[in-house]
Amino acid sequence: MALYETVFIARQDLSADDVDALTGKFTKIITDGKGKIVSREYWGLRNLAFKVKKNSRGHYVLLNIKCEYPVVAELNRVMSYNEDIIRSAIFNVESHRDESSLFASQTAKDYKPGKSQAKPNSIDSLIDQIQIDI
Repeated sequence: MALYETVFIARQDLSADDVDALTGKFTKIITDGKGKIVSREYWGLRNLAFKVKKNSRGHYVLLNIKCEYPVVAELNRVMSYNEDIIRSAIFNVESHRDESSLFASQTAKDYKPGKSQAKPNSIDSLIDQIQIDI
């Protein structure tokens, strides 16, 4: 099975329950096709760089999945016809990141705007991670 990252942006007027239901619908497509959800991140209601289908904001969701290509094709088809999705992208990746994003939460209901969901590293540990080649 191949690894994929799926990012989609849902309309701004959807509630947290609607976004969770929409994500559940996509999760069902993946699991029905014998795929697996590796991780799921809700990035919140964020401003768009420009209006997309009359929306200036959108609910961002990332799904890291492991499945076969026919499942990805079906997921892409369903996302493209769903009127609640304003943009979507599916990328084939070699590996998934182990750590979650700073602004990620598992579901839309759990999301708290303005607060990072993961504990940030200290400045010293971030500086130690940076490698500069001269």
